[in-house]
Amino acid sequence: MITKTVYGDPIKTDAVTAEVETIPETRHFSVKRGARSLTFTYALAPEDTVYGLGEAMGRLNKRGGRYVSFNTDTGEHEETTPSLYGSHNFLVISGRETFGAFFDTPARTVFEIDWKGSGLIRVECETGDLSLFEIENSTAYGVCRELLAAVGPCYLPPLWAFGYGQSRFGYRDEADFRAVADGYQKNGIPLDYICMDIDYMDKFRDFSFDKKGFPDIAAFSAEMGERGIRLVPIVDAGIKIEPGDPVYEEGVRNGYFCRNKDGGYFRAAVWPGMTHFPDFLNTSAREWFGRQYRFYTDAGIEGFWNDMNEPAIFYSQYTKGWKSVLWQLAMDVLFGEKRREQKERGHIRDLKSFSHNMDGRRLRHYDVHNLFGGMMTRATGEGLRKLLGHRYMLFSRSSYIGANRYGGVWTGDNTSKWEHLMLNVRHSQELNMCGFLYSGADTGGFNGNCTRELLLRWLAFSVFTPLMRNHTGKLTRAQEAYAFGDTEAFRKVISLRYRLLPYIYSEYMKAALTSDMYIKPLEFVYPEARGIEDQILVGDSLMAAPIVQEGAPERQVFLPEDMTEVRYDGNFHCSPAPRGTRTVHMALDEVVFFIRKGKLLPVGPEIQNTREYDPERLTLLGDGESYGLYTDDGIGFDCTMENVRTLRK
Repeated sequence: MITKTVYGDPIKTDAVTAEVETIPETRHFSVKRGARSLTFTYALAPEDTVYGLGEAMGRLNKRGGRYVSFNTDTGEHEETTPSLYGSHNFLVISGRETFGAFFDTPARTVFEIDWKGSGLIRVECETGDLSLFEIENSTAYGVCRELLAAVGPCYLPPLWAFGYGQSRFGYRDEADFRAVADGYQKNGIPLDYICMDIDYMDKFRDFSFDKKGFPDIAAFSAEMGERGIRLVPIVDAGIKIEPGDPVYEEGVRNGYFCRNKDGGYFRAAVWPGMTHFPDFLNTSAREWFGRQYRFYTDAGIEGFWNDMNEPAIFYSQYTKGWKSVLWQLAMDVLFGEKRREQKERGHIRDLKSFSHNMDGRRLRHYDVHNLFGGMMTRATGEGLRKLLGHRYMLFSRSSYIGANRYGGVWTGDNTSKWEHLMLNVRHSQELNMCGFLYSGADTGGFNGNCTRELLLRWLAFSVFTPLMRNHTGKLTRAQEAYAFGDTEAFRKVISLRYRLLPYIYSEYMKAALTSDMYIKPLEFVYPEARGIEDQILVGDSLMAAPIVQEGAPERQVFLPEDMTEVRYDGNFHCSPAPRGTRTVHMALDEVVFFIRKGKLLPVGPEIQNTREYDPERLTLLGDGESYGLYTDDGIGFDCTMENVRTLRK
């Protein structure tokens, strides 16, 4: 059961699409009103576990932490970083009583959860305008499913979006992309798409290609398509101020950009220099922005990643002292923490200096900040659906609950370190709780230099996440799967992804169509597994237990029931795995996972690309009797549970 309590005059975020009963008072929280803010307090019992917040630092159990929902470009995030790229204000309390709470406000919100041993949940919303949705259910898992049903139908990617992708900030021209495709195909490593970072653009300008590097993008897209590889370009949130550019001119002419405090268009510097930000909270501006993707779809491109949409700001018309990114970096080195505090104050000043026209309602950006990136995803998704008439690939850096109806997310500019592999494991569970089933991290890490060991262990986990993309920064070591000398280990691990496609695609589609989670914490199904964060349930049949520590040849695995151990080293080796805790050795060139008791797992033959996928060529692993396989054409919107057929062993 879900109820809603309304405070003040909340804006329409469209996060929840279901009809919900409105009640006058919250069922669980005490409320204190400030001058503009509202503070909600709930007394925790000692046995309570608190889940949620989607993309946030900290452990799966959020007790003991302080978290700030305020979308921020924080590439070098650490354990104590309060804000990341997305804001997902959803909590699940499980223990003395079990319920969920979604604080539907796009303004800055602070969550203190048993902070400094207070024994309280304290949620401070900077504006007093919000809707509080409370969900009653007997289990934490049930609470999450009710939220997903209330938010509405999850984004459905095409089949090819479940393939493996390669990306790097620094691929500049057709020769670079051909070299990547050659490297994978010559080494027999499967690949479905290559992402194009900002170097493909003309002066970093959206909806443009550098003519020198890409003289005929439609022909190049077709050439790569013949090899079974798709191009997936990046699109940033800012439109370059460039008279003569038709996108810029149309946006100015029709009032589609955010206004500054003086009534003109707000000017902020990002990669192309000074830009205007599209007013994604405005219906007409969203429709206009979505139409711009025809520039790519006319060239045969059907996959995209949206970036810089917190929005990130290097400096603005009001913070002119920050002349360039390099100057900022120099100041960081010289003045350290003091300089970072100064930048933060400047950034907040920028966010308070422009506004939105939300279909006639003027709103200061700072007060609706967390909605910006999610509304960019909505604009893109709605536009692509009209342009293509079929499914598209889309994942975004910034997000808000509800954007999961239009696209997926990746978790931003992480780092090549083991802590961020473990963070990926946690985020995969937490984002699913909020409805973002299509999610993943920069496999191998964006910042820093990834080692062969870390990349192999990370790939062995990413095999199970819907978005499986290897991405790294411009000044890092080569991170392609063929760049470490011995490629056979990489070929084996990535080939497993394609052999698991019948299961991964089927389980994702069934979860999306039934308001379920694709990835779940182990304790959601097995309460005795409480506190285990590095083992996850993937779909209905599979348990993954990745190695997340450097130099570890083995790990302890808790089996809450008898299972089947599956060891993949290019072939599947199955053996009984009795209930209990056991030590499991995992070589770098193999992946070990487990099939739940009474379940089946469909696997296919080795393939090099999703276009070779054949749901009729399957083998069933496990000790179950039947499996419900979802199959469709992989691209159309005719997606219902009627597409599930029963396979029997």
